[in-house]
Amino acid sequence: MPYIHELPNWPDLRWDHEVLVEPLATVRHRQGRLIGRMEGLGFDLRGEAMLRTMTEDVMKTSEIEGEILDRDQVRSSIARSLGMDIGGLVPTDRDVEGVVEMMLDATQNYGQKLTDERLFGWHAALFPTGRSGMQRITVGAWRDDNSGPMQVISGPVGRERVHYEAPQAARVAGAMKAFLDWFNNEGGIDPVLKAGVAHLWFVTIHPFEDGNGRIARAIADMQLARSEQSAQRFYSMSAQIQQERKAYYEILEMTQKGDLDITEWLTWFLACLSRAFEGAEHVLAGVLKKARFWERNAANPLNERQRNMLNRLLDGFDGKLTSSKWAKIEKCSPDTALRDITDLLNRGILTRDEGGGRSTSYSLVDVA
Repeated sequence: MPYIHELPNWPDLRWDHEVLVEPLATVRHRQGRLIGRMEGLGFDLRGEAMLRTMTEDVMKTSEIEGEILDRDQVRSSIARSLGMDIGGLVPTDRDVEGVVEMMLDATQNYGQKLTDERLFGWHAALFPTGRSGMQRITVGAWRDDNSGPMQVISGPVGRERVHYEAPQAARVAGAMKAFLDWFNNEGGIDPVLKAGVAHLWFVTIHPFEDGNGRIARAIADMQLARSEQSAQRFYSMSAQIQQERKAYYEILEMTQKGDLDITEWLTWFLACLSRAFEGAEHVLAGVLKKARFWERNAANPLNERQRNMLNRLLDGFDGKLTSSKWAKIEKCSPDTALRDITDLLNRGILTRDEGGGRSTSYSLVDVA
């Protein structure tokens, strides 16, 4: 069976409106309720929710492609770019800055036209060294076929499985012009549905040598921001796709090997988006828990090391907190770290974990 881009009427994608009416209405309702709840927060809490969401979005869109970024670097890069006054900022690597630049340009400047030059800029930001891993790639330009056809492959060498083969490079410029003309044309389709169509259409063209998935998700985020007429992001589609990664690739492969009816893809996209709104509820709960914690401890005199580590715990510390980790993160001596921790134990802010073994670990006392 040919790929959808090889069919005579490509890219005349179609879908069953009646099938999508109910799930689209549900998503739109949940979207509106979520935005309303977040808008009801104070300025500081709303900013904290947005910072958490965008940090997760940048982290997860990279994880989908097998790239693990440093959370502190991502958070610091976003905070600096948005002019947020938060503590514990750390220096950031260029590859982290690149993903953040792309995601922020897509969502904060959602009203601007999407052009080939803008996409080239995003691509160059993703690959600042001109390499993908050890391999040199064409950066900031459409791909060519010098290395053979563009294929999505899995499996060991010699037993590879081809999941998808993109259009020949000679077709990319024309295909992208048609896509961008459609994307920049307002009207004719619900804005949320348009995010799902855009994601599929772009990743089917696969116009770059690498980074197509991350850019497709940034385009979808840009369109979702347009659907809300807001640059404030309170849910992460990429985080939800990462949780459903297997299903994501399966539905993509099935759709790209099917006909031009993409109803099943859009049904999955809407359901995934709806579940992403549930993730936003966890973000909101975390933000409110953090606010309650600092309200409760407003009168406690804490040093900068203690404030920084407590914020890390409230934001979701990776692994167990030990005195050695405290000393390493805060760049202090082990004795100073232990004094800081002991002080917080005595105040009832931290508690020792059970079954510490060779290294005692600590957690926050639960905040109701």
